[in-house]
Amino acid sequence: MQDIIDRFLSYVKVDTQSDPTSEATPSTEKQWDLAHKLVSDLKAIGMHNVTIDDNAYIMATLPSNTYTKDIPVIGFISHFDTSPDFSGTNVNPQIIENYDGKDIMLNKEKNIILSPDYFDDLIQYKGQTIITTDGTTLLGADDKAGITEIICAMEYLINNPEIKHGTIRVGFTPDEEIGRGAHKFDVEKFGAAYAYTMDGSQIGELEYENFNAAGATITITGKSVHPGYAKGKMINAISIANEFMSLLPQNEIPQKTTGREGFFHIHNISGEIENAQLELIIRDHDKEIFEARKELLLEISNKLNNRYGDDCISTTIKDQYYNMKEKVEPVFHIVEIAKKAMEALDINPILKPIRGGTDGSQLSFMGLPCPNIFAGGHNFHGKYEYVPAESMKSAVDVIVKICELTAIK
Repeated sequence: MQDIIDRFLSYVKVDTQSDPTSEATPSTEKQWDLAHKLVSDLKAIGMHNVTIDDNAYIMATLPSNTYTKDIPVIGFISHFDTSPDFSGTNVNPQIIENYDGKDIMLNKEKNIILSPDYFDDLIQYKGQTIITTDGTTLLGADDKAGITEIICAMEYLINNPEIKHGTIRVGFTPDEEIGRGAHKFDVEKFGAAYAYTMDGSQIGELEYENFNAAGATITITGKSVHPGYAKGKMINAISIANEFMSLLPQNEIPQKTTGREGFFHIHNISGEIENAQLELIIRDHDKEIFEARKELLLEISNKLNNRYGDDCISTTIKDQYYNMKEKVEPVFHIVEIAKKAMEALDINPILKPIRGGTDGSQLSFMGLPCPNIFAGGHNFHGKYEYVPAESMKSAVDVIVKICELTAIK
């Protein structure tokens, strides 16, 4: 397990924060720093056909070590960027050995505490080794834990050739956190029949459903007039933005929904009297409800345009990804293999829908069915992020077991 910890720490200390405002791939130059390190590490452990393309997509091969025919080529995929929503600069991990089940002081100076009273999942890891932030950055377990687990699993298979397996492909991507991780992924070059993203959270998670997703931008044009003479003349774009928000379902927001319940999430608002803008995301597991949510935004826009003028509100909606369930269910045996691997390791499989998306959701619609497996981390995208080392070790074991089970006829 120490090798897993050491490798993980070496990766999270490299800043790979992505940038949604950039049109480049990768979206930030600093992602190349870890990408080149990963290429070097893959070669060092003995992987074959290690490649990195002009957009920093990395692929490598572990050749089959069995003469058994008709073993499908399978893959494991993770992303190396971190969220643009919270700093990934100067990550300073803390290691809490034999966690006692009590509050963890992340930063004494700023009184930042990771408490099981608030984050109740923490208590299940009592007695384990917990890796946390220092309270000033995110950790980067999303998804450097997944990368660590894939490389450590491949190294284990290389060093233990008595474990028979077919051809294994691994892939590492940039810019997953800004929804572009699969955009330039060459599925044909990857050459796998199916793959697994190592990008889930707590130990045991196994997911093959995710949200249908879209992003929307609401642009509001107002008219500025001196407030003392504004009656019947001023159109305040900020007020209309507030009215638009009030017409959305008030209980269909992230903090009031769970499971397969969808939501509208306004994540950015800016404006002044003459111009305001709302940016929001739309999420739902059910395709028909997803389409109805998009239609609701247009209905609200039309309603307010009728009230304030036809050129007042402009609404742009763009689909981002879809529910992979549609593509995974026809090959459901790939979920069963992962489930069987966990059960063989005395890990309780937790099959549940993803309240988000992964590279796998897009890859599934690109012809590479791709369920999602736990990487072990919790509280992603913020200063309270942590990962138990034992969960990473279990994820390595699951990868190895999947490779082994796939080779058994």
